[in-house]
Amino acid sequence: MNEIGRISRQAAGSDPSGEGTTRVGMVMATIRQRIAARALTPGAKLPSVRGLSASLKVSTSTVVDAYERLVAEGAILSRPGSGFYVASQAAPFSPADVGPKLDRVVDPFWVSRQSLEAAEEALKPGCGWLPPSWLPEEAIRKALRGLSRSNGSLLTDYGSPLGLPGLRQLIARRLADHAVDVAPDQIILTDSGTQAIDLICRLLLEPGDTVLVDDPCYFNFHALLRAHRVKIVGVPYGANGPDVEAFAAVLAEHRPKLYITNSGIHNPIGAILSPVVAHRVLKLAEQFDLTIVEDDIFADFEHVPAPRLAAFDGLDRVIQIGSFSKALSASMRCGFIATRREWLEGLTDLKIATSFAGAALNAELVRAVLSDGSYRKHLETLRSRLARAMVDVTARLKAIGIEPLLQPQAGMFLWCRLPGDVDAADIARFALEKGVVLAPGNVFSLSQSAKNNMRFNVSQMSDPRVFDVLIAALKT
Repeated sequence: MNEIGRISRQAAGSDPSGEGTTRVGMVMATIRQRIAARALTPGAKLPSVRGLSASLKVSTSTVVDAYERLVAEGAILSRPGSGFYVASQAAPFSPADVGPKLDRVVDPFWVSRQSLEAAEEALKPGCGWLPPSWLPEEAIRKALRGLSRSNGSLLTDYGSPLGLPGLRQLIARRLADHAVDVAPDQIILTDSGTQAIDLICRLLLEPGDTVLVDDPCYFNFHALLRAHRVKIVGVPYGANGPDVEAFAAVLAEHRPKLYITNSGIHNPIGAILSPVVAHRVLKLAEQFDLTIVEDDIFADFEHVPAPRLAAFDGLDRVIQIGSFSKALSASMRCGFIATRREWLEGLTDLKIATSFAGAALNAELVRAVLSDGSYRKHLETLRSRLARAMVDVTARLKAIGIEPLLQPQAGMFLWCRLPGDVDAADIARFALEKGVVLAPGNVFSLSQSAKNNMRFNVSQMSDPRVFDVLIAALKT
């Protein structure tokens, strides 16, 4: 039996991708095995294309294809006019190089880093997104198949800075469902909701300016604002919105230029802004010349649309932002800014300066999925599923002494109080050692007044091990 025949039998049983069952794949497997066995050492020259094709009884084009693929993956090097050589081998992979960093400071980056860097098998009740099985994977695959047949310009060219007109028109219609009257030419697409806030901060703020945030609020607001070197002040946020008396006092004392908030479903506490509070906030914003950034990233989770500051204000001093990472896909990086027309030019220039152009392929993919009739059915199923999970997780948490401070009307977050005087950061560190990522309260709190609080994502809590770890942590 020749060498490629022997390798083919091994590859067929060990290569689930099927690569090893093709002739190109079998040539690649032959070279990899020679490198692994040290028959070919780093820097050694590989057999010539003609020589290897003769010894393995395959065509020269098969060997050329195999060599090019090995070059692409970094296993070998091509030296024009000389041949192919074994590349220097990377240091051996160690599982210790990945996974949670247990000594990391519990700060606004803590939950993000732990959630994003955790091993695939880790449990993530502290993260801010849905499990893959809760998202419309088949609709995304269908849209990808359709885009793969698109013309070359969509697959290869830069997109316009404002973004895909069809998606901006679709976003305008979706905002109208929440009583936000906006034209497509008042919308600019971004790579994410985070980039949307970043561009707004670049346009409207200077280092040293003051920005108002809710306390508690989404922890990445803190991190992003600190990157802009601004002063951050907080206002207590409750079941109906910000504390209006405290809001007025902060505006009078600090004169912030910007207020960043959620109005639909608040992160982390799950509250919904009341119309009365919304009107009082807008009156104060007008009195103190305050611009408001309304992050509406959880809009698709609502059963009934909540009041929107942008709807009451008409996008005069409110800027609304959003993205599609929560209900659709975090991999399809696409967000938007809806604002008054005179700010669009400056935002467009900043987008060109920082990211040059729009991600046309992402935008077209989002448009295709949102336009598919199955997306509305997906949202109906998702909302029902979240509602059931909310009831189930609330009961299971209460059974172990963890009390929700508010029962949200929609969404995936429960903002809870831990029993006794337990420090949520200690619970989170303990859980991390067991492969469970939690979100302790003070990462959301500018005043550090949420030591005894924890945010739970009900969609990520179906595995009973989450509760086993919580019970063990509370006993320590």
